Amino acid sequence: MSGSRFHPADVGTALGALGMAVAAVWIALAGPTRLLPVHWGWDGTADGFGTRETVALMLGILAFVTAALGLGLGLAARGDADPARARSLRAGQLLIVVATTAIAVLATSASLAGLTTVAAEAPMAGLGLLLLLVGAVVGRVGPNPIAGVRTPWALKSRLAWDRSNRLAGRLFALIGLSALIAAPFAPQPLAFQIVIGAVLLAAVAAVFESWRVWDRDPDRQPF
Repeated sequence: MSGSRFHPADVGTALGALGMAVAAVWIALAGPTRLLPVHWGWDGTADGFGTRETVALMLGILAFVTAALGLGLGLAARGDADPARARSLRAGQLLIVVATTAIAVLATSASLAGLTTVAAEAPMAGLGLLLLLVGAVVGRVGPNPIAGVRTPWALKSRLAWDRSNRLAGRLFALIGLSALIAAPFAPQPLAFQIVIGAVLLAAVAAVFESWRVWDRDPDRQPF
């Protein structure tokens, strides 16, 4: 599959990046002329504003990142003779496309809608769905320098890589599912802050797990 001419992951990467680029051009030429929120703080309240050109530039950068990183992993997978390793690289490519596309949709729609707070039912549900999708993919990603839990210890131990990424996937999926369920009735902005805090703690836990497993792995590579 990794040697096929048009792999679905490559097509998805190209379409995702192209969609962002087209949207960026449209926003730059025909987007709202009022100031738009472009950054939201810890409590979900907008604390940074910009013009439609600012939003278009940010979306254009995200399109470039999606294309560069996604297609880069795709090329690495295509050139890998090991089918298992190629599949794990494709998983990393899928993670890049899912994450950047979802972030682009959520952030751009919130900006164009002029949302002065994202600590609300719909944005929280969107964030929960993003975390659920990321959690479903990240545990399948194999060692690479772009996607996943890329700590120095995970890159020196395959066991540490697998376990830390699986832990991150389970925690992100659990947080995302909880956010989806709680979105309609959870008190805001407290619920939004709890979700963000939980994501940060999950990231710390995955980093610690990578060190812990590396430290106990007899097959680890030394520094």
